[in-house]
Amino acid sequence: MESLSSGEFEIDPAIPIPVEIPPDDEKLNLEDLSWEMILSGMIKVVAQNPGGDDADYYRRFVLAVKPDILSEFSEAAILKARNGEFDLALEIFTALRGLFPSDPSILLNIALVYEHRADVLEREGSEEEAETDRQRAFETYKYFLTLNPPFPNGIFNGGFFFLKQRNYEKALEYFSAYVNLADEPGKKGRAASIIKEIETRGLDDQVFKEAFDFIRMGQEDRGIAKAREFITRHPEVWNGWFILGWGLRKLERWSDAAKAFEKALELGGDGADTRNELAICLMEMDDLRGARRELETALRLESENVKVISNLGVLALKSGKTSEAAGFFRTVLEIDPSDPLALEYLKNLE
Repeated sequence: MESLSSGEFEIDPAIPIPVEIPPDDEKLNLEDLSWEMILSGMIKVVAQNPGGDDADYYRRFVLAVKPDILSEFSEAAILKARNGEFDLALEIFTALRGLFPSDPSILLNIALVYEHRADVLEREGSEEEAETDRQRAFETYKYFLTLNPPFPNGIFNGGFFFLKQRNYEKALEYFSAYVNLADEPGKKGRAASIIKEIETRGLDDQVFKEAFDFIRMGQEDRGIAKAREFITRHPEVWNGWFILGWGLRKLERWSDAAKAFEKALELGGDGADTRNELAICLMEMDDLRGARRELETALRLESENVKVISNLGVLALKSGKTSEAAGFFRTVLEIDPSDPLALEYLKNLE
C-alpha cells in the first residue's frame, strides 16, 4: 500500500480504521490492503451514520487521500443516472452526502435523480412507484425552504419541479421565494415571468390543482368535472382546456379530447406537450397526416422531447415504415438510454 500524503492531516492511531473487503476475498492479508478498501469503508460508515463520533475524522481522512472526491464522484453519479442506473447514482450521492453534509448541491442532485426516475417509471406505467419518487423529490425541495443560509438554486429547481407537476400553487410559492433571494438577473427574470403568468391565469386556483391530481391518480371522471368547473370560471385560459383534454384522452374519448387540445392551442397553449397529446388523439382517429404535422411542429419546439420522438416512431410503425420507426427509437435511447418504451419497441422490431 502506498504511503499517505496527508498535508496537515494526522492519523490518530486510537481511532479504528473501517475497511470494506471485496466479497470475493475469503481471507485478506494485511499487505493486500489498499486505499480503496479503506476509503470505501470510511465512506460507508459516514453515509450510514453521518453524526457518528468518528465521522468527522473519517471525512478529513478521505479528503486528505482524495481531495477531488466531490467532483469525481458527482460526475460518476450523474453519468450513472443518465444511463438509467438510478440506484447506483443514489448510492454515490448518498455517500457524498455523508462526506459533505453541509453541501446542499448534493441534495439537489438527489432530488433530480428522483425526478428522472419518476419520469421513467411513469412511462413504464408504474404510477405508484413514480409517485413515491416524486414524493421523495418533494420532501427534498421542501427542505430547501428551511435552510439558513438559503440555497437559491434548490428553491429555483423546486419551482420547476412543481411547475412540471402542474402544482401551480407550490410553484408560485417557490418562485416567489427565489425572487426574494436571487442574485442572477436572468433566472430572477424568468421566475418573475412565471409568477406573473400563474397569477394572471389563475393557475394557483385550488380547483385546477384538484383537476390535475384526480386525473393523475386515475380518477378521470372527477378530474374532468373539476376541469370543466375551472373552465367555467376561466374560459380563456388554455391550461384548463389542456387538463380537460388530458382527462378525456385517458378515457380514450379521442374526438372530444382532440377538440379540447385544439381549443388549448387556439388560446395560446402552443407547446410541445399540447401538440403531442393532440397527435395521440389524431393517430387513434386514423388521421396520420394530421398527427405527423403536430408531432413535427412539437419537435421543432423541443428537439429532445423523448415523448414526441417516441410517438413519431409509433406513427412510422402505423404507416408501415419499420426502418424509420427504429431510427426514432434509437434517437430516443441516445437522449435517454433507459427509456422503457423505446427499448421495448426496438426489441420487438429487431
